[in-house]
Formats: sequence, C-alpha cells, structure tokens
Amino acid sequence: MDVVADIRAAPRLESDELWFKDAIIYQLHVKAFADSNNDGIGDFAGLTEKLDYLEDLGATVIGKTVCDEFFFSVTGANAHYGTPVNPRAPGRLPGGSSSGSAPAAAAGACDFALGSDTGGSVRVPAAFCGLYGIRPTHGRIDMTGAMPMAPSFDVPGWLASGPGVLRRVGEVLLEAGGARANLKELIILDDAFAKADSEVAHLLRAAIDAMAGDLPEPVHDAVAPHGFDLWRESFRVIQAREIWSIYGPFVERYQPKLGPGIRERMEFAATVSERDAEMARQERKRARQRICALVKPGTVLALPTAPCIAPRIDTGAEALDLFRVRVMRLTCLAGLSGLPQVTLPVGSISGCPIGLSFIGWHGADETLLDLAVKLARHVGVVSEPRPK
Repeated sequence: MDVVADIRAAPRLESDELWFKDAIIYQLHVKAFADSNNDGIGDFAGLTEKLDYLEDLGATVIGKTVCDEFFFSVTGANAHYGTPVNPRAPGRLPGGSSSGSAPAAAAGACDFALGSDTGGSVRVPAAFCGLYGIRPTHGRIDMTGAMPMAPSFDVPGWLASGPGVLRRVGEVLLEAGGARANLKELIILDDAFAKADSEVAHLLRAAIDAMAGDLPEPVHDAVAPHGFDLWRESFRVIQAREIWSIYGPFVERYQPKLGPGIRERMEFAATVSERDAEMARQERKRARQRICALVKPGTVLALPTAPCIAPRIDTGAEALDLFRVRVMRLTCLAGLSGLPQVTLPVGSISGCPIGLSFIGWHGADETLLDLAVKLARHVGVVSEPRPK
C-alpha cells in the first residue's frame, strides 16, 4: 500500500499519449502464447495493472507497436510484418528491437513509448530515430506482464522526443532503489569512442565540449582492459542460453518460419550448453566488477550509443552481422553491469541522428533523467552536412 501511495503522489502524466512495444502486450495475447507453448512462460497478470496505472495518472494508451522477432535483433527489421519507417532518417533502419515504439514517438504519434531493453533495444532505436531513451537499473522496475527474453539483462525502458516527458515517465515507473548523488566526475571512455566511426566520435566529442559548462571536468579512461569482444561474447552466450530456455520448446514443437538473422541466432542458441553459459557468467562477473569500480556514486561514463548512423534499409545480411557485433560491443556494458544508461539525440550526420550516452551508478536513474533535462539546451547544436 505504501508503494502505491508513493507512486500515486507522483506528478500526473496529464494527457500524455503512449504506444507500447509488442513485448509488453495484453494478458490475453500472452496467455494464448503460453498455453500454446504448453510449458507456460511466466505470470503476466501484472501488465494490465501497469497500463491501468499509467492511465490513472493521466496517460492515454493509444496502441501497441511491432518489434523485432523474439526481440532478437537491434536492426528493427521484421520479415513477417515489415520494417517500421524511421521518420527522422527515411530509407534507413529504425533500430530494434523496440522498432515500432521509436518511430511512433519520433513521428509525433505519441508523447512517449514503452519498450524493453536487453542488448540495446531501447537505446539503439532512440539513437537512430533522434529520441531520448533510457535503460533503467536492472531490477528497478518489475517485469511482470512483459515477455521475457534473457532475464539476466531484461529491463523495461521508454523513449520520448523531449527530456521533460522522459523524466516524468520515470517519476511514475521507477520503483524503490534510487540513489541520487551530485555529479562529480565525468569519464570519457576512449576505448568505446575508438569503436565508433570517426565522424561519429568526432561529433560526440564536439557535443561533450559544447556541454562543458553543465558537466564535471572530464577525465579519460578505458573501460575494457582486454578489449570489448570477450565481454560481448559472454553477453551473447548468456543471452542465447536464456532465450532458448524460454522459447526453445516452442521453436522445437512448432518449427516456426523465422526471419533472416533470427533463424541463425536461434540455431546458435540451441547449441549453447549450461557449461558454456556458466563460463560466460564468470566473465560477466569480472566485467561487472570492472565497470562498477569505475562508476562510483557521482560518476558517469560517456560513450557513443551506437558506433554508426542507422544502416540503410537494404543493407545486406553480412554487413548487418558486422553491424550487430559493433553495436553489442558498446551496448553490452550496461547489460553486463546492470547499470542505467540514458541516450540523448545530440546531433546528426548526413541528416541521420546520433546518440550520446551516459552510464550511471546503480540506482542513478533519476540523476540521469535530470542530466538529460539539464543538457537538453545543447542538443542539436552540432551536426555534419548532408552529402551533396
């Protein structure tokens, strides 16, 4: 009762309209899937409560959106239902797997959109569609009512065109466990910037320079002493083991026709043993220790949200595989550590939005949302020209 009273004391989402990702779907649809699976995949009774709750606080739920198949992609392409249009970079992918939520918000069809983030599924679409987005601290928001993917990494998240709305949604959705602190240190992750295209890194460094008056004096460091690929691979293996444990029986029983990329990743997931997963968990533990040692209360890490602009919608399979590898090198940091990450649409290259991210300490969600509001006056002040 105390939690409900505290939440209901939060500012109302007066007249705000929202779309929500197909991973967060009505109980009826989820129950039908669980029944057909014959094994069940969890208790989903809490979802309609959350949507009712948002409506009680003034939000208007106006629809649900498509997502990548099994949430197992960061491109936004869906072989069965089509790829949502990226309204701020036409002809390019919207990012996934919250591939419908981001375009809905970017097109002005809603004030904010709900999604989920396992390996970048809110952060990447936010960056590609020119939105603010947040992946909260792992475990701060109850996932009951959402379809799981890899529970070790799954979090709900949300996207909005403006930082004020993003923060107001956080005031409603974030549960106990917040740990506010004044920002005292900004660490620019040079090794993360080195993984981005040169023009992306240049633009983001210029954005940080423009924000200098509203940020602590920056210091430079490298987060991954042995490179990102060891961490990326541990994330990939754990994710694969967990998604197969949830959806493997369904895939084996019904043999659904999976789209390109999804099919190959599911085939890989079927081969991952518990021994493989346990070895990956040990690497995750080392990664978490390293990342959390850097991010003490009052410290934020700056890094590119994605290493490049959104790929063209007709990009080939081999190039998309490389794109996924590059993205996961960056997005795995928050996933492995469980730390919150906010992305800001700081500028554009060739007319395509670019996102700058800040990772905070455990429970720093509110501080990151405040930071997004504070830095909003610098958003869009740097850009590269469109090609002639």
